[in-house]
Amino acid sequence: MTRTWLVTGVSSGFGRLLAEQLLARGDRVAGTVRRPDAVADLRAAHGDAFSVHQLDLTDTGRIRGVVDDAAAALGRLDVVVSNAGYGLFGAAEELSDDQVTHQLDTNLLGSIQLVRAALPHLRAAGGGRVLQVSSSAGQAAWPGSSLYNATKWGIEGFCEAVAAEVAPFGIGVTIVEPGGARTGFGPTGLRFAEPLAAYDGTPAAASRAFRDGGPPGVIGDPARMVAAMIASVDRSPAPLRLVLGSDAWTAMTAALEARLDSVRGQRATAGATDG
Repeated sequence: MTRTWLVTGVSSGFGRLLAEQLLARGDRVAGTVRRPDAVADLRAAHGDAFSVHQLDLTDTGRIRGVVDDAAAALGRLDVVVSNAGYGLFGAAEELSDDQVTHQLDTNLLGSIQLVRAALPHLRAAGGGRVLQVSSSAGQAAWPGSSLYNATKWGIEGFCEAVAAEVAPFGIGVTIVEPGGARTGFGPTGLRFAEPLAAYDGTPAAASRAFRDGGPPGVIGDPARMVAAMIASVDRSPAPLRLVLGSDAWTAMTAALEARLDSVRGQRATAGATDG
């Protein structure tokens, strides 16, 4: 079945691989980039099957118009993949105000507005899918990634609620939870706070290692992860979460079990506040 896809951030990483795999199998793709020349080769190779739209997610006022243009270029939208984003690392105190704002604007507000802009097109098509690329950091928090965690936890809460809102229209929502992957996300997709000496030797300082390319032994195969994302669109009902990577599964289950344990022990004290 040929589908039409809107994928943000197709110049590198998961977005680029998604565009390549989708176009290779005969689907049509509208891809957003900040620099159109970054995908000139795909445009030349695939012609009208690949439309390119310039967008920076922080420019939220342009998002709805870009989504409308993408739908017009393809005739309809079947699947929308909210993929664009980046990682910001450093202790919360180390981050500048501008860094905090830009991270929230890109990963959280931009993603929210993209999904909101896409929903009228999916309803008009009689259904479809939204894939929101999150991270195992959307369920497990680590020192030195507080703002990145904030954006991923935030978008996951948004998507869970939206999934219930749009289910009556035949629209499925899937939160993609990749672990570490050998993509261009690091180090080019990472940004860092200016370190404070006070945090030297603390748990938050461990995130500074990503400046040098991150820890060795990253096990995630990005091509396999992308293939799993594409395959998930054929699953019915849509999986609310798609966990990719044994490291993601381990981190997420440990975090969820610890969170549940901390709540279970408070059943009696919680009830003590009932009127």
